[in-house]
Amino acid sequence: MAGHHHDHGAAEAGDRRVFWAIVVNLVLTTAQIIGGLVSGSLSLLADAIHNLSDAMALVIAFGARRIARRPADRTMTWGYGRAEAVAALINYTTLIVIGAYLVYEGVMRLIEPQPVGGWIVVVVAGIALAVDTATALLTYALSKKSMNIRAAFLHNVADALGSIGVIVAGTLIILYDWRIVDPIVTLLIAAYILWQSFVEIGGSIRLLMMGTPENIDMDALLAAVRSVEGVENLHHVHLWAVTETTNAFEAHVVTGGGPDGEILNGIRAVLTERFDVVHANLQFETADAACENAPTIGHSERRPETS
Repeated sequence: MAGHHHDHGAAEAGDRRVFWAIVVNLVLTTAQIIGGLVSGSLSLLADAIHNLSDAMALVIAFGARRIARRPADRTMTWGYGRAEAVAALINYTTLIVIGAYLVYEGVMRLIEPQPVGGWIVVVVAGIALAVDTATALLTYALSKKSMNIRAAFLHNVADALGSIGVIVAGTLIILYDWRIVDPIVTLLIAAYILWQSFVEIGGSIRLLMMGTPENIDMDALLAAVRSVEGVENLHHVHLWAVTETTNAFEAHVVTGGGPDGEILNGIRAVLTERFDVVHANLQFETADAACENAPTIGHSERRPETS
């Protein structure tokens, strides 16, 4: 019971961090909109919209965290834990679109260099960098354990890099008129965003596609289950990650006719202790009544008969 309260308290503390990260980003966005309207700076308004996208990424992450903790019900018998994977997929997809747009902008500015604003742009970029750094610090610890928060965290890292790029490029342009620096920095940031997004997005897709957990060796697991006393073979094996912290396993187990209870306990012990599988669904069969020509992994495809 104490563990439950500890987990609940940690989750609430995490929610507060994400909430304050949202507030900080929205305050910056509001300030930039006001500054842009007062000064007539289009670049400030554009940056405000960019920061608003970060805030929305955090809102999506925050909402997904809350939804993911809902208990299982008749509609979602596994619970709502995959809401975080959906949120991560949305945010990584958004980052890929942003990265692609930055590549386009960078290339266009290499072809036709554009004038870059004065010190006001550099100063605003410095303020944005401070806010992005504060947001990243609020979400960094959570990002290590959650693909959902990691996606929102990467949004902020990308923004922080953008702010650093604006400061460096803006300063060099003001001092030395090196306009080529601006598109080069933009392309470097875009390359980083795209690389990180493509590396990370695979995890959320794998989870949503019911893929095998990346940290489990399927061959080792099969060998371990076959080594349990009483197990002769197994087929129709399915192993998948329900959420980032919950793995499930199901299989048809061929036995030599020994007590099913003992074999069941032996298999569950192996799965839990060695492979971190918390849910196992096993169907026992004797050798003379086992499925014919059944694949070890997956299930036999049954196609509807056509006339």
